Formats: sequence, C-alpha cells, structure tokens
Amino acid sequence: MIAITVKFVVKDEFVDEWPSLVAEFTEASRAEPGNLWFDWSRSLEESNTFVLIEAFTDDGASPHVTSEHFAKAMGEGGLGQYLVARPKIVSVQAPGDDWSELGEIQM
Repeated sequence: MIAITVKFVVKDEFVDEWPSLVAEFTEASRAEPGNLWFDWSRSLEESNTFVLIEAFTDDGASPHVTSEHFAKAMGEGGLGQYLVARPKIVSVQAPGDDWSELGEIQM
C-alpha cells in the first residue's frame, strides 16, 4: 500500500469551515476503488493545522492523483486559497493493506 500523511495549515478565518470545505473532496476520495482510508485529524497544539492520513492500494494512488476531484481540489480556486502555505507530505510504500496493532502498548 501507499501510505500518505499531509499537514495542512489553514488560514485562521477558514479554520472552522475546513471540514465542510474538504467534505466533497474527502467523500469522492473515499469512494475511489483503490482507497483504503482517508481520515482527517486536527492538531492539539496548533488549532489551524489539520492532518490528512490516507492510504491507497499500490494501484490506487495514481488514479487518485489523476482524478477530476483531485484536480479540482488542488488546482486554482481549490483548497490552496484557504491555506497559509503549501502542505507538507510524507508518502511511503508500506507492506500490507490495513493498520497493524501496536504491540508495545500494555493492555
């Protein structure tokens, strides 16, 4: 699978709207055949920072970045207008197709 984490720093005036601003993009991405997950979180330390954790099958990432909804979200007039800076990304090839359990935690 391809696991991707992206940090979005949102302009203060759009922080409360961010979930609705990304809703269409999120739903379309989750509906893609190669999508494994597409989940948003908000930083506890920086209230204007949102983190997207997404994963695709090995064959699913390319169709995602060439999709119409991706082009709309990333293009002119898309999500960039609401951001302080260009998002930061970590993208890695990982074995498996689901989350693994954290073995170090005591239950």
